[in-house]
Amino acid sequence: VQLQASGGGLVQAGDSLRLSCEASGLTFSRVVMAWFRQGPGKERELVAAVHRRADITLYADSVKGRFAISRDNAKKTAFLQMNSLKPEDTAVYYCTARDAILTSPIYSTPGDYSFWGRGTQVTVSS
Repeated sequence: VQLQASGGGLVQAGDSLRLSCEASGLTFSRVVMAWFRQGPGKERELVAAVHRRADITLYADSVKGRFAISRDNAKKTAFLQMNSLKPEDTAVYYCTARDAILTSPIYSTPGDYSFWGRGTQVTVSS
């Protein structure tokens, strides 16, 4: 399984970025996809997750209303649209996945996820 994240960069506060995560080696339509992030000196935390049922999503309180997660099963790709970025959003963002059945919950802790990408750096300057 490979998860290739892209789209990170250096932006100013208030700008937008769109992260992409292209998956291979798994049945994409059967996995929950999520983005976690880890800032300097901080623990890894959930940013957003999308169930294999794409209408079920979960967001960290800190990003609600600013970030949007989505998925394109045909392209085996998950996206994280990040708007109104703040300096506190600065972190390495990791794409992750795990197998799930239709009635599975949406998972929120790092230990729940089986597959991880290498991460992409997002830096927001003030």
